[in-house]
Amino acid sequence: MAAKYVFTPTPIEQLKDQYDLVIVGSGATGLVAALQAHELGVKPVIFEKMDRLGGNSTRASSGMNAAETDVQLKHHIVDSYEDFYEDTYKGGGGLNNTDMLHYFTSHGALAIDWLAEHGIHLDDLTITGGMKIKRTHRPASMAPIGNFLVTELLKLIEKAEIPVFDDVHVDELEKNADVISGVKVTLPDKSQKTIDAGAVILATGGFGASKDIIKKYRPDLVDYNTTNQPGATGDGIKLAEAAGAGLVDMDQIQVHPTVQQDTDHAFLIGEATRGEGAILVNGEGKRFVNELDTRKNVTNAINQLPEKSAYLILDTGIRAHVKAIEFYDHIGLVVHGNDIADLAKNINVDPENLAATVKTWNKAVTDQKDPEFGRATGMDRDIENGPFFAIHIAPAVHYTMGGVKINHDAQVLTDDGKVIPGLFAGGEVAGGLHGNNRIGGNSIAETVVFGRQAGQQSYKFLQNK
Repeated sequence: MAAKYVFTPTPIEQLKDQYDLVIVGSGATGLVAALQAHELGVKPVIFEKMDRLGGNSTRASSGMNAAETDVQLKHHIVDSYEDFYEDTYKGGGGLNNTDMLHYFTSHGALAIDWLAEHGIHLDDLTITGGMKIKRTHRPASMAPIGNFLVTELLKLIEKAEIPVFDDVHVDELEKNADVISGVKVTLPDKSQKTIDAGAVILATGGFGASKDIIKKYRPDLVDYNTTNQPGATGDGIKLAEAAGAGLVDMDQIQVHPTVQQDTDHAFLIGEATRGEGAILVNGEGKRFVNELDTRKNVTNAINQLPEKSAYLILDTGIRAHVKAIEFYDHIGLVVHGNDIADLAKNINVDPENLAATVKTWNKAVTDQKDPEFGRATGMDRDIENGPFFAIHIAPAVHYTMGGVKINHDAQVLTDDGKVIPGLFAGGEVAGGLHGNNRIGGNSIAETVVFGRQAGQQSYKFLQNK
């Protein structure tokens, strides 16, 4: 077995007083932006406040959406930018920023190609809720996308010798005559320092772990658990707002329907599990929803159950197509059953109900028609190959659709739409792309599409200074 790759951050003694470009955040957006800018001749630096790199990106599990890709054609799937746009627009309740959405859906295939050119191949496909076709790209190993992508990007960062400093907190954006001119940071020894820069990219992620911001905009969600890593506290939003940026859609917070919360930590059970064929059952052992409806609708259906939780049901065939299940099982989140009756006993649901539910579902897969709930995707395989498995889930705060106001050039804007020169943002820190509901697979896609765009546009800005 190959040794696990470990990235070593740059020693703080090597910190300089000036860089062409400061990137705040070491998730996929920041890493992609740094690589893209570097390849254009820019000298960037990445600052990460946590002692662990990768941010929320490391927790992404399903894949990366894109349309009209060569990968899809190799799988005999003919897709279109227009269909990708329409699925995302409908999924977002029609509240999406249409300029950003057009850019996003028409640049996904280019982003897949760019990754492939860098040795990061996403050659397998699955499907997520709210999509009508398989456009969620993932590694051929079917490994969870997040850790795979961050690891491969860090290898490229190391090869390019781009400095990455951890445990460095960006406290303030510096301005010179309304143009961003650098950042003020707190170093690991708690001393402060000003770093001059020609431009800054905010890639700090969302605020899903900030009780304070959630309470301000959505007090109804403040008691929910979260799937977010502890550093997702909206720092980039605060930095941008203090520098005059506008905010959009801050009350649009996504609750993910399938999160295992019976331990000290909340573990997101990715949509690929349902995309590969799993179903949801209630406390009576019966289905109650189209499992691949939008996250918002599946969440609402679970919350209407008396127990406000449900079980994912799958078999050995489905498990073989979702490698993340191995991890969930390893840490004790998966209930086993030799047969359906055994599984029903182990999750305390009526065995006759569960057997009837699975039988009805298997017929729906055979007929490719779900008369009960109208599910039309994630029906490539039935649930009949034992042993069988269940995972207890309930909704948790997952993603913040709102954030810093930007345009499709990743430029940060004021409330009235004026560009703040030298300031760019991408990924979950930016609002507007997803409307009122983010489709699974679109977050990783956003990090690569807008990470590249932020890198390109910051280079263009620096060239014109």
